[in-house]
Amino acid sequence: MEEKLSLLGGQPVRKEMLPYGMQNLDENDINSVVATLKSNFITQGPRISEFERKIADYCGAKYAVAVATGTAALHCACFATGITLDKEIITSPITFAASGNCALFLGGKVRFADIKKDTYNIDPEKILMRISTNTKAIIPVDFAGHPCEIEQIMNIAKRHGLIVIEDACHALGAEYKNRKVGSIADMTVFSFHPVKHITTGEGGMILTNNNEFYEKMKLFRTHGITKDRKYMENNDGDWYYEMHELGYNYRITDIQCALGISQLEKLNNFITRRREIAKRYNEAFKNTEEITIPYEQQWVKSVYHLYVILLNLDRLKVNRRQVFDALRAENIGVHVHYIPLHLQPYYKKKFGYKKGDFPVAEDYYDRTLTLPIFPKMDDKDIDDVIKAVKKVICYYKK
Repeated sequence: MEEKLSLLGGQPVRKEMLPYGMQNLDENDINSVVATLKSNFITQGPRISEFERKIADYCGAKYAVAVATGTAALHCACFATGITLDKEIITSPITFAASGNCALFLGGKVRFADIKKDTYNIDPEKILMRISTNTKAIIPVDFAGHPCEIEQIMNIAKRHGLIVIEDACHALGAEYKNRKVGSIADMTVFSFHPVKHITTGEGGMILTNNNEFYEKMKLFRTHGITKDRKYMENNDGDWYYEMHELGYNYRITDIQCALGISQLEKLNNFITRRREIAKRYNEAFKNTEEITIPYEQQWVKSVYHLYVILLNLDRLKVNRRQVFDALRAENIGVHVHYIPLHLQPYYKKKFGYKKGDFPVAEDYYDRTLTLPIFPKMDDKDIDDVIKAVKKVICYYKK
């Protein structure tokens, strides 16, 4: 096969593409899954409750509900909140579609609040401007693994009688003022997709300290069906069950949870490696005027699900697309997170959003690039990313 050449001339920095993220599995993970496959339960068995308990204990929450995906987790949380026809949630435009879609699934509406220029997280002051009589919940996003200003957001919610569902799909293990994410908000949602901090293949979980929310979400993930006698109207025998809500089949399997339990044992090491990589990048790019590196706050401990830079385009001869293409040609798998959700065709048509509505988010999108960061990266991988970025930036700077 003919080798791909650099867009800048000559050979690329790497021979093979380095992805922006990927899972990190070992023999212990495989053995844990195999042991479950050989057991009596491959779904609806003991590994699910074990995984729930371990994640809840790790984060400092009372209750946990494991489900099929992070999107399912957001849907469950919105159901427990009481999102119904025309009720509104407020979330960030810089997020994956699920953060808004979860309210739409229940007939609700989505209002966006612009982000802060430094953290790229939702701006609490902008949240205040978006609250209406129909607002039911705030869904802040811990973007890139950097916790949102959850204390201020919780205070806003308390004053206005709202529920906070923290979308922490990027932030398992992160800390806000020495408290683990998952122990603060009314409900906190995690994802276990392969590029996240630990994986179950696909999977998600909701943590809460509220027993009412917990019971509602358990019901919702299993078709709205219960066999718990304290909730049933009748009891015709041990086989008997009742459907009390219109729920979904959002169950996760013991196979997935066996993998999650094994992965959780390595989480702290994974986080340490992500922080090491981020530190290397910070040191390499801190004096590069064409790049803005991630913002750091003293009271926050990010877990760097993503390492995001902003291109200072006034110092470059080209736009973000050309920098992106040049880095891909160097076999550095840069990415973009995210296209502002309010600019997706569905949201524009349904809610009338348009370009210019959230200028900070839109400026961020025009200039952002995600660099590779995942625990399996070795020092050469890091060096290759740094070399390629500097090569491209040097070539295109004014």
